[in-house]
Amino acid sequence: MNDIAACVAMIGLDENKQLIVTACNNQFFQLTGAPVNDAQTFPVPFDAMVTDSVANEFREKLLACFRSDWVQQSEQTHDIQTGGNWWRLSLKPIRHESNGASVHKILMTCLDMSARTDQRQEPEVEASRYRALVDLAYDAIVTMDEKHNITLFNRAAENLFGYSSAEVMGQPIVTLLPEKFRADHPRKVKQFADSYQPNLRRATAPRMDETNSVYGQHRDGSIIPVEIAVSRIDLNGGVEFMAVVRDITDRARLMELLKKQATTDALTGLPNRREFLEYIETLLGDTDVFSVFILDIDFFKEINDEHGHDAGDEVLRTLAKVGASMMSRPCLFARWGGEEFVAALRGADASRAYDIADALRKRYERQDFAHISRLKPIPFTVSIGVVTREAHEADVDTLMKRADRALYRAKKSGRNRVEAG
Repeated sequence: MNDIAACVAMIGLDENKQLIVTACNNQFFQLTGAPVNDAQTFPVPFDAMVTDSVANEFREKLLACFRSDWVQQSEQTHDIQTGGNWWRLSLKPIRHESNGASVHKILMTCLDMSARTDQRQEPEVEASRYRALVDLAYDAIVTMDEKHNITLFNRAAENLFGYSSAEVMGQPIVTLLPEKFRADHPRKVKQFADSYQPNLRRATAPRMDETNSVYGQHRDGSIIPVEIAVSRIDLNGGVEFMAVVRDITDRARLMELLKKQATTDALTGLPNRREFLEYIETLLGDTDVFSVFILDIDFFKEINDEHGHDAGDEVLRTLAKVGASMMSRPCLFARWGGEEFVAALRGADASRAYDIADALRKRYERQDFAHISRLKPIPFTVSIGVVTREAHEADVDTLMKRADRALYRAKKSGRNRVEAG
């Protein structure tokens, strides 16, 4: 090791947790200012060998490395500049067995960068490139330190969150989160830090998808749906977390629209069969008492044949509007298909469900509502089959078939009536 240009030393801790040098090359003696001693006996107290102006800087970095979970980390690099000296320090954690015990040490290498004027300018050049890249990024970039305070906030972040960089630098990162997510944020950061695997991250292409979707909060209090990609950075013996944040407001709106279209009947605007069945599944899982009914428009084919399909569509829309107005939450009124409609009556027993269904039937019979169509109002009546969930009944198909049989009896018994099953 005496033939290489770098200073090399193996650093450990004694029983008092003080730094000791257990081996070094001649260049390390030159770094410390001590005379080269080929007969030096090791270990030697670190403070006895390193006594010049850089001693405190070196000591601080070494102790920080020992205090951290350094065995799990890769090599750390630090630039130390004091006066006219510039040192590039590398710390490599090493663990080995000695006399049956686990020993932790640090392999320290150090290069004198003072005479390398081209390399001395390199950090400033790289920093300039980094700042330019960060500020030109389309996505928001935010970093925070180990105390969860903001240390970087680029222009895209200013546009996304409504704060200037000067306003948020040094402020808690939770400033950018909705209130309900703030208390749990430190736990999630720790969970991420503990499970972070840089080698796996490097082997996997960066991506943003729905698994990374979270919410931010704008300065005005509005909630912003975002996607986020986070990296852990070991920096000068400390840890920072960098987040690339992408605004997905437009995509979220589109997804919400598509979801609504998938669960909404286009003609009436009511929930469709899929939405109704999902709601019934929910009720079967967490509600003991509820009822359902199926409603069918009497002689609907004759309405279409005599007045045309536009008039038939108007009857469907009118029925939907009236039915929905009479079903207050948590009840659900939906279109089952064709001229059939359904309702889920949460908390309603057999007697209550029958009363609700019959009240609706009577309102249609009396035409006790306003028609908003330009077409002449067409009177109509309905038949309804209503059933109440039986004890321990857990099958949607069985429940709906019972309601369908009750509807069939209502139609066979003369229509414009309610039958319970």
